[in-house]
Amino acid sequence: MFIPFTAPVAAAAAASGAAASSGAASFLSLAPLLLVFVVFYFLMIRPQQRRMKTLQASIEGVKKGDQVTTAGGIVGKVTRVEDQLVEVEIAPNVRVRVVKATLTDVVGPNAKPAND
Repeated sequence: MFIPFTAPVAAAAAASGAAASSGAASFLSLAPLLLVFVVFYFLMIRPQQRRMKTLQASIEGVKKGDQVTTAGGIVGKVTRVEDQLVEVEIAPNVRVRVVKATLTDVVGPNAKPAND
């Protein structure tokens, strides 16, 4: 049986054309996943990063007289600020030392209480 030399070349060209169309099809099948990731980034990740930046800035700028909330839910007034620690008065003459990284909210000294 005689097979002409051009047959393998034609078969290879047909296979490469099929591979190109399957590559486009695989990209189109990944497009919805890519779209979901982009939407997830703009709706979830980016706003969370902004919140974390503002929280870090407010923690770094905490000063005496600010009202703070800790991760454990303790609310009090700052009486002393150190490098890594903050002294918080949680009741008259009751002070606790709290690590700055555990602060979840910082409110200025002139803020109104939530129940007034």
